Amino acid sequence: MKVGIIGSGTMGIGIAQVAATADCAVFLYDANSVQTEKSLKNLKISLDKLAEKGKISAEKSLDIFSNIKPCLDLENLQDCDLVVEAIIENKEIKTELFQNLEKIVSENCILASNTSSISITSLQANLQKPERFIGIHFFNPAPILPLVEVIPGLLTNENLSAEMLELMNSWGKSPIVAKDVPGFIVNRIARPFYGEALRIVEENLATPEQVDDAMKSLGNFKMGPFELMDLIGIDINFSVTTMVYKDYFYDPKYKPSLLQQRMSEAKLLGRKSGKGFYNYSEGAEKPSPKKDENLYQQIFMRIISMLINEAVEAKRLGIASDEDIETAMQKGVNYPKGLLSWGKEIGFSKISETLQNLYTEYQEERYRQSPLLRKMN
Repeated sequence: MKVGIIGSGTMGIGIAQVAATADCAVFLYDANSVQTEKSLKNLKISLDKLAEKGKISAEKSLDIFSNIKPCLDLENLQDCDLVVEAIIENKEIKTELFQNLEKIVSENCILASNTSSISITSLQANLQKPERFIGIHFFNPAPILPLVEVIPGLLTNENLSAEMLELMNSWGKSPIVAKDVPGFIVNRIARPFYGEALRIVEENLATPEQVDDAMKSLGNFKMGPFELMDLIGIDINFSVTTMVYKDYFYDPKYKPSLLQQRMSEAKLLGRKSGKGFYNYSEGAEKPSPKKDENLYQQIFMRIISMLINEAVEAKRLGIASDEDIETAMQKGVNYPKGLLSWGKEIGFSKISETLQNLYTEYQEERYRQSPLLRKMN
């Protein structure tokens, strides 16, 4: 199979590696050829390390790398069976790219976007053949995280989702089908993990290190919200939140954080800028949290209740099946448990009570419950 990848940044080169590992002929294009060279150089180093550790054979390492062919022109993708776009999250730029691509590829070529938050229907609406367009959303790092969200738009051929599920399975992924709603499954349900954590810090109830420690010690999360925002990039996380908020017609549940906006404006973006909620400069020490059992319990219950409520609402709206909702959060963002089963374990009545108390205290629609939550047991 011939697969075109547009964009050679972290996501693009990661998807290229996944396809190349599955023995596809990969054509990697980026308008910035220097970026492509840099990404391929880093990939070679990564593959060599995998071979050294015995995770893949030296032969396989060479095969994967040789399966990826850098391209200087978009026209080089003309013979591809599938083209996946992984460029900047900008609807206008993506739309223009796909319109140009349609003039190059064959009528049978499937066009896909790796967008994490832009409507698939809006991207396909201006194409000559919108029925061959679909969302295929990988998670970072693509070679490691198994989840792939397959998102058909309203105009997508009804057989294409099943075809892409089969293809992603053959690539060794764990694909699920999501409705074309803002944020799809993972980025919709996960918003409170960041949003509520930011709200707690904005209110001076706790420090970032206390919130992170509470979620790791009580919830067994591998990373706390602030550590994760620093890893993702505070600007990227803020951008996704803003887009989901806007696309849900400014629903207060998804309201962005002023603190996060100020951090983005100050270019305090996390690991990539050397400083975010934590300092990553050489010799900098991570502050130790002041442990407080009661405070930690409040933090954990507040954030987990918001997350479980979002999962229940996704179930109510049929955004995905129960099984896919559970798979999405465990395999897409590495949550220690599926949120629906976690809700059952804690007790949906306790989750409901926590949200009701927050609603009573703040008088904000942000804390409204899913109509289904009270009926769960």
